[in-house]
Amino acid sequence: MRTTFTWMFTCIGAALCFIHYVFHDHDAIYMLFYALSIPAWFASISTNIYEISMTKMLVIYVLTIATWALVGYIIDRIAFGVRRRSRQ
Repeated sequence: MRTTFTWMFTCIGAALCFIHYVFHDHDAIYMLFYALSIPAWFASISTNIYEISMTKMLVIYVLTIATWALVGYIIDRIAFGVRRRSRQ
């Protein structure tokens, strides 16, 4: 089984976190991160996102990368099933 989407989506999640880490003081990047990071949606409900510790932000980054990797893995599994059924 090829895992191309898993790796591609993992890289997207890592790039999203890296860009937010470097350019977090720009409003556009800030909004982009919080729009595309599902764990950040829930973190903003339970914590004050303007005064967050680096440890909590690191957890949000790890969960964001894991979430994007999970989405890519699900796409890979669906694509694998479709390819397998079309060959039979």
